[in-house]
Amino acid sequence: MKKTLLIGLTLLTLSPLAAMASCDSVKADITKKIVANGLPESGFKLDIVANDQADKASGQVVGHCDNDTQKIVYSKTSDGSDDTTSSPKTGTSQDATAQ
Repeated sequence: MKKTLLIGLTLLTLSPLAAMASCDSVKADITKKIVANGLPESGFKLDIVANDQADKASGQVVGHCDNDTQKIVYSKTSDGSDDTTSSPKTGTSQDATAQ
């Protein structure tokens, strides 16, 4: 009985350490989810920053790690697949005057 109680107490004590995810594993999981939604890996980047630097980072906080001491910030890159910044879309007023 005492042995079972001791094992249970040990597992209960160590469980918070097991729940703490490393930043690399959380970043890899988030990357998989974003790629599964159709965005290529070259179309975004994920940065790991300290909590106090997260508001200064350009992007959106999409996760946290290291017992909530680090944040993972998502930002979209302009690699040519996102046409909103590189060239005007067809059907604009510029196209209407050319007809």
